[in-house]
Amino acid sequence: MLRGSVLALAFLAGIVAAGSPAVADTPGCPDANLLSGKLVTDICWRCLFPIRVAGINIAGGIADIPEKANRSSVCSCQDPLGIPQPGITFGMWEPARLIETVRMPGCLATLGTNVLSNLADRRQMGTTGHGGNQKGDRGFYHVHTYAFPLLFIMDLFFPQNCVADGYFDFDIMFMTEFDPTWDNDVLSFFQTWEAAAVANPLALAACAADSTAAAIRRPVDSLFWCAGSWGALYPFVGTFSAHGGMPENSSLLAARSIAAGHRRALSWRTMGTDVLCKAKIDPIITKSQYKMSMVFPLPEANDAHVLGETTFRWGEHRTIPAVGEDSIYLLYRWNDCCFR
Repeated sequence: MLRGSVLALAFLAGIVAAGSPAVADTPGCPDANLLSGKLVTDICWRCLFPIRVAGINIAGGIADIPEKANRSSVCSCQDPLGIPQPGITFGMWEPARLIETVRMPGCLATLGTNVLSNLADRRQMGTTGHGGNQKGDRGFYHVHTYAFPLLFIMDLFFPQNCVADGYFDFDIMFMTEFDPTWDNDVLSFFQTWEAAAVANPLALAACAADSTAAAIRRPVDSLFWCAGSWGALYPFVGTFSAHGGMPENSSLLAARSIAAGHRRALSWRTMGTDVLCKAKIDPIITKSQYKMSMVFPLPEANDAHVLGETTFRWGEHRTIPAVGEDSIYLLYRWNDCCFR
């Protein structure tokens, strides 16, 4: 596990060397050089807002607060002895995860290394696909998820009891190279039985409504099988139709990995009045709880997009041929908690 103190040293060292271009260990495995001064320059800090304290917005606009977020002002949670402790409510967009999509197995672009490439099968090598008018063309990416409690790591103001899932350090949470369901639709079905209920033309047609809603930054949570304009959220596999660009395809796989994390209790629901004292395990993703910003290859440093938001608004230009076809996203989640 990479402790916060080690990350701080890497951050300081990166600032010194910020002017030097990063060199990848192996062709095909990019070095995002993220643990450097880019933690300041390439992060969308304005995306933390609005911040709501005691039911009052102290920064940012109310339009950016999810509809299902807590609206109360005061709260009460039990201490370890079962005694109720009063407090005030606190809510904000918390940077919580890094999600990278890569073609080379074992490539950790966030860390700038392919040290784990020997642990993966080269037959699992991914591809962006060729796109064009070939409707049957398919692409494939591997996805790595990192715990990334940025505010807590950098000792910025964030209540300790509001770290919902207990991740206080930068750490690798999940790698699809070791997930047999990521490249097998049949195996994936056995962890997402509800996919059978939505695998029909009528359910897929309903995704048009989610695409429209995501365009105005309000994804429809009840359409849980849709990822807006990116495509179908099910099945939770790394294969996709290669008719879209890299930002669209990689965003779809990032959304699938988030949904898979909920199914496996790696991601919890942190939004709503009923989670003020403790986050809850929710096997179905609540899409409006999340938004993402790209940090590699071209940082989305001034804004973030909701799940399913069309890439024509934020991402079609964020592809660099050959050297920029892998991506890294910073995931923000709305966090409601009781500040005692």
